[in-house]
Amino acid sequence: MDMTTVGVVGCGLMGSGIVEVFARAGRTVIVHEVDAAAAARGRSRVERSLEKAAASGKLVAGDAEAAINRIHFGTDLDALATVDLCIEAASEDEALKTELFRRLDAVIKDERAILASNTSSVPIMKLGTVTRRPAQVIGMHFFNPVPVLPLVEVVPSLLTSPDVVRRVRELAEHYLGKTVILSGDRAGFVVNALLVPYLLSAVRMVESGFATATDIDAGMTGGCAHPMGPLRLTDLIGVDTVVAIATSLYAEFKEPLYSPPPMLLRMVDAGLLGRKSGRGFYDYHG
Repeated sequence: MDMTTVGVVGCGLMGSGIVEVFARAGRTVIVHEVDAAAAARGRSRVERSLEKAAASGKLVAGDAEAAINRIHFGTDLDALATVDLCIEAASEDEALKTELFRRLDAVIKDERAILASNTSSVPIMKLGTVTRRPAQVIGMHFFNPVPVLPLVEVVPSLLTSPDVVRRVRELAEHYLGKTVILSGDRAGFVVNALLVPYLLSAVRMVESGFATATDIDAGMTGGCAHPMGPLRLTDLIGVDTVVAIATSLYAEFKEPLYSPPPMLLRMVDAGLLGRKSGRGFYDYHG
């Protein structure tokens, strides 16, 4: 079964990047969004990214146009009925994701079709067991910005078929040009299980008044050669997303280092979500 038609549920920052890389790889992509306005925003986001790639010489202009013509945006989940692979890229909310997997399982007719999640923290087993096809459910975790960063974490559950793992890995490596690492099915997988405690430690430094966000970030970029400091990275990922991942990690492991600091929780309450809201640890207006 060739994965020539791909569904993507959600076309926000992550979803739009996933849509773009599959369209550039010659796949027909069917995008589902919650309403027409969200679909229009997603389409605009993909078009801008493709135009930027063409303007910088990373993509031939004709290829950019061909890629956008392969993408079909809509709000009817039934449009995904015939896809070979469907990637869920909704908000990092376990209840939302499990409900989507129930619905996708009912909508997608071919039981051989693969259901994947771009989740950064929800255990894949929890998503697989709400479907009739847990052997076809897998994690396929991309990194932002998806067209630029080379990594994909492939995460099988205990019930995922080895053939599904092989096919997804081959797709990511040979057709998308990504570097694949395999992770066990634990909250946070490989990257976020290592990254999030580091980010939370930086937040606690700010919260306690030990150091400013600017000085902490300068310390890690100038002293450790990190390309971005932990507070700017938190803003890039999204403060709400970091809280969601930390909450999932803490629920699984009950380790204090995974518990989201009160400062992060208050920032979410205030809508200070980082770059996507215009303000987080830094101000991005203008």
